[in-house]
Amino acid sequence: MNTLTFSARSQRPAIQRSWLESHQRKVGFWLAGLVVLLLLASVASLSFGPAGWDIRFAIAWALPDSWHTISQLQLNIISEIRLPRLCLGMLIGAVLAQTGAATQALCRNPLADPSVIGVSSGAAVMAVGMIALGPLLQSKFGLKAELLLPYAAFTGALTATLLVYQFAKSDQGVQVTSLILVGVAMNALGFALIGLLSFYSDDSSLRLINYWTMGSLAGANWSSLVQAMPLLLISLLGLWSKRHQMSLLLLGESEAKYMGVNIKHLKNQIVVFVAIGVGAAVALTGLVGFLGLVIPHLSRLLVGANLKYMMPVSMLLGALVLLASDWIARIIVTPAELPIGIVTAIIGAPVFIWMLRRQLMPSRDGY
Repeated sequence: MNTLTFSARSQRPAIQRSWLESHQRKVGFWLAGLVVLLLLASVASLSFGPAGWDIRFAIAWALPDSWHTISQLQLNIISEIRLPRLCLGMLIGAVLAQTGAATQALCRNPLADPSVIGVSSGAAVMAVGMIALGPLLQSKFGLKAELLLPYAAFTGALTATLLVYQFAKSDQGVQVTSLILVGVAMNALGFALIGLLSFYSDDSSLRLINYWTMGSLAGANWSSLVQAMPLLLISLLGLWSKRHQMSLLLLGESEAKYMGVNIKHLKNQIVVFVAIGVGAAVALTGLVGFLGLVIPHLSRLLVGANLKYMMPVSMLLGALVLLASDWIARIIVTPAELPIGIVTAIIGAPVFIWMLRRQLMPSRDGY
């Protein structure tokens, strides 16, 4: 019996090493596949628009020697309209997916989302306020609301999140259940304020608010993208740097603390980085639903709950889904376009229902 036990123990490292190598090959397969699909989606995004559909648009832009095959107008359309829209879609998709993964790690719940703790509603209130007060700021102070929008949305997201976090505090620390319940109340208050601001807006601002609350990449341009880029990169890099600590947090707070994680500082950092990313994303594209909720869950099904592997898959998958949704939104009612939030909701709602159904079964994801 002792000999059999020793033999089994001696084989365990080899089995673990074999499993790890197999899992890494699986992760590499999904990463490579998503990169290929993202390249195909990028070609489709550059090739299609109201100006026409021709794959030569994308090929000619990528190869300067082929610029003579398309007109200067078509080249300008690609460089000034479609390319910034492509970059914005990939960046926002990656940010929303990563902030969703971080929020789910913070709450240790695969059904959590940045909107659950008031981040999206706080950003939306300040952004809508900036749109509604834009004419007043322009006439009295000479300020352009569109230039201040990313920073206003970030301020709203951070303020709402800190308020929720403060109200959810207790002597034992921040309880996830309390955080979610206070976040639900903050969301209700935020959307009530959005309705109030919309009521006092003029017709032009009201149309913009209505379209903006459903999400769109139509307003993409290089100036707004460059302006919001620092906030988006801070969020992406900040959350990426915390991936190992967040993976430990999934084991439980006491276990993570035993392994040397400063739980209080980690939670504060996650909240701030999520607020920065979601605030900037909301300012640029409006409210895009379900992406931060569904994408991390799907990524977890593909490569497991370890954020070392799940985060890059989430970012690629988020960018891919947002580009594909934007492409669908542009072709389905050509030459007009649907708000992208409608497309993501139509795709995301059935997946969310499936996720809820799956929650009734025993968990296999480490949450």
